[in-house]
Amino acid sequence: MASFPKTDWIWRDGEFIPWEQATIHVMSHVVHYGSSVFEGIRCYNTPEGPSIFRLKEHVRRLQDSAKVYRMDAGFSAEQIGNACGELILKNGLEECYLRPIIFRGLGAAGLNPNSSPVQLYIVCWPWGTYLGEGALEQGVDACVSSWYRPAPNTHPAMAKAGGNYSNSQLIKMEALTNGYQEGIALSPSGNVSEGSGQNIFLVRNGTLITPATDGTLLEGITRDCIMRVARDLGIPVSEQPVPREMLYMADEVFFTGTAAEVTPVRSVDRIVIGEGKAGPMTKQLQERLLGIALGKLPDAHGWRTLVRSTGKDTLVA
Repeated sequence: MASFPKTDWIWRDGEFIPWEQATIHVMSHVVHYGSSVFEGIRCYNTPEGPSIFRLKEHVRRLQDSAKVYRMDAGFSAEQIGNACGELILKNGLEECYLRPIIFRGLGAAGLNPNSSPVQLYIVCWPWGTYLGEGALEQGVDACVSSWYRPAPNTHPAMAKAGGNYSNSQLIKMEALTNGYQEGIALSPSGNVSEGSGQNIFLVRNGTLITPATDGTLLEGITRDCIMRVARDLGIPVSEQPVPREMLYMADEVFFTGTAAEVTPVRSVDRIVIGEGKAGPMTKQLQERLLGIALGKLPDAHGWRTLVRSTGKDTLVA
C-alpha cells in the first residue's frame, strides 16, 4: 500500500498543528454519518510564484455546501482563503492540492447533529495526475456504471458533501474491478450525469456538449472554466440532456475536475471514441485551461490567486 504524501503542517480552526496531531475521535459524528463538506483546490507553480486556481469560487462553494447542511464553521471567506495561502507557504510548497473540510466532531450519538461541534481543517499535499500517469496525454478507458446518481431531492448534489461520495466510491470500485480507469454514472432518468468524481463533456459536430445541471450532478468549477474558455474560443456550447448512446456516437469525450483537470476518454464500454486518443478540441481546451492555470497565458477572467508573503503576514492577492 502506497504511503500518503504528507506535509508538515495542517490548519485547524485558526491554528497550525503538526500533521500527526490532526486526529479525530472514532465517535465523531462525521465517522458514523458522513456529516462533512469539503473542497478540492489546486495551487500551481507559475512564473510569479504559487498561485491558487479559482480560490474564491471554491471557498464560496464550500460555504454554500456548509449552509445546506446547517454547519457554521465560524470563519469568513477571506479568513479561509488566507489560511489556504498561509498553509502553502508554511509547508514550503510551490504547487499542491488543497483540501478544506468542514465536519461535525464528537458530541451527538444519533442522527441529530446539533450537539456535535463543527470544525474546519485545511490540508495540502503534492498530488499529480488524478487518473494516473499519462492520463492527460493518452486518455482513459471508461464504462457506464450500473450505479445511478441519486435523484433530485434525495441527496443535494450541488453540495460537495462527504456522504455523497459513498455513491462515487461504488462507481469507481466497479470500474476498476472490471478493468476500466473510471466510471460514468447515469441519472435516475437514464441520461448521462457525471463521472465518479468529475463532470463530463462530449464533442459532436464541432459543438461542446455537457449534461445540464439537473439535481444529480455537481456544478463543477472546472466545468465552468471549460465552458467559458470554449466560448472565448468561439466554440458552441450546449448544456442539455445527454442520452447514454451519445457517448458512443461522440467525436470526443473528456472528464473535467480540479483533480482530473481535463482528461480525455479514449473508449466507453470498449467502444472507441474518435481515434482512441485525445481529440483536437479536447487538446485545445486542455492546453488553454492549463496555460492559464500555470501562468503561461493571460488570466483574462481573474482565476489565479497569487500566494505571497508580506513581511509579518501571509496573504493571498
